[in-house]
Amino acid sequence: MDISRWVRHRADSSPDRVAVHFAGADITYGALDRRVSRIAGALADGLQIRPGDRVAYLGYNSPVVLELLFACARLGAIFVPLNWRLTAAEHRVVLGDAEPSALFAEPDFSAHAEEVRGAVPHLVACGSPVAGDRWHRYEDLAAAAEAPLGGSGDLTSPLLLVYTSGTTGRPKGAVLTQGALLWNALNSIAAHAMTSADHVLTVLPMFHVGGLNIQTTPAILAGATITLARRFDADETLDLLEARRPTLFLAVPAVALALSRHPRFAATDLSSLRAMCTGSSIVPEAVIRPWMDRGIPVTQVYGMTESGPVAIALSIADAARKVGSCGKPAAHSQARIVDAEGRDVAQGQPGEIWLRGPNVMSGYWRNPEATADAFTDGWLRTGDIGHQDADDFYYVDDRKKDVVISGGENIYPAELEAILADCPEIAEAAVIGRSDPTWGEVPIACIVPHPNTTLTRADVLALFHERLARYKHPRDIVFLAALPRTAMGKVEKFTLRRLLSP
Repeated sequence: MDISRWVRHRADSSPDRVAVHFAGADITYGALDRRVSRIAGALADGLQIRPGDRVAYLGYNSPVVLELLFACARLGAIFVPLNWRLTAAEHRVVLGDAEPSALFAEPDFSAHAEEVRGAVPHLVACGSPVAGDRWHRYEDLAAAAEAPLGGSGDLTSPLLLVYTSGTTGRPKGAVLTQGALLWNALNSIAAHAMTSADHVLTVLPMFHVGGLNIQTTPAILAGATITLARRFDADETLDLLEARRPTLFLAVPAVALALSRHPRFAATDLSSLRAMCTGSSIVPEAVIRPWMDRGIPVTQVYGMTESGPVAIALSIADAARKVGSCGKPAAHSQARIVDAEGRDVAQGQPGEIWLRGPNVMSGYWRNPEATADAFTDGWLRTGDIGHQDADDFYYVDDRKKDVVISGGENIYPAELEAILADCPEIAEAAVIGRSDPTWGEVPIACIVPHPNTTLTRADVLALFHERLARYKHPRDIVFLAALPRTAMGKVEKFTLRRLLSP
């Protein structure tokens, strides 16, 4: 059985229920099932896609993403969502590794797709105008196709190939099977207590597992409704929260903070929300508090591309009493915190978070060395430093590679960043380590001040007085126009280290 059965099941039981609302139009489960069947036929007959073949997509959020994902599931093909923020040169690297048989592209990216067409046999335009006479058109393929009688996919079939540079800058393709998506969805449904009565608002990019798999694909399994935004815009998101009245909403810390600091936030009706979920990186209390002050529980999901990503989750019931925790292992996942020798540490002690479960990737695409390096005895090594409290709740302290070792003392940048996040004159901030001849490394604060502020170096340094031990204070302050970030809002600290290296 393949996971396109999720759509078929809901089409059989509640065909008129809205599956996806997009650009002002509703798509019912019955209509979505018919589209998935048509697109599966178009892939198989029109483009000769076979089990194991890769199908790439370059564009903003769209129902096309879900249609292609579930069509690939039915055929046993592999879906490759591309980060539209990358350059053509970066996409050539990804496409050269994935070797897709077809690239589907939205009009905004047709010129970009033309630049990389040498790496792809078939280009398919999703919408008009068609960029050149060598392109297929998505709707024409769908119209000419017949639904396949059966599929070749099952839960063991690789389905999702997601390229991630993490925080290292070196892209690797994490392979998630159909079974991994199923168990991830079950983890999410349990964590959010999600039912068919829920309504999910998706504004994060679905080329990342966060936007695709934390709430969106689980909503399909649960038979819920999804309101889909093409991309994040603060004004549009506030409009959708008020007009569409979702019950669940996912926002990475940067998005949650941008919304809470928007002039309209206080007046926007958020009463439909039973939770706002965040995650993706360490979440300071300054991100959480404005939402909780509005009476909205703030939950967290912890994981990574390689874990589907739902591996650890904070429930709505625990949100108020465990602010800042990412929760406990999800229903079908295991977690542990270990020392440098792989031994479990005591409660309260920091160590590396390891994960295990059927939601975890099968490996990195065509990269057995990286796969072997990522696992120890079946446990995925995350590279994140965390600890457990006395109630066994997990907390993420920092990235292992981001810890600054100064004079033999470990300094966790997240601890400093939480203080910087409290300053209203700072728009964003990150702390990195810089080599030092005396101390080995010293912490450096990279600051993006809000416009029209007069923040000085002395002002920033004063924030740490009486709040952190002296050895943890930044040794220098660097003012920047913006911080380099990944698609999910994580600061690219490797880029900062490169920019600020002596």
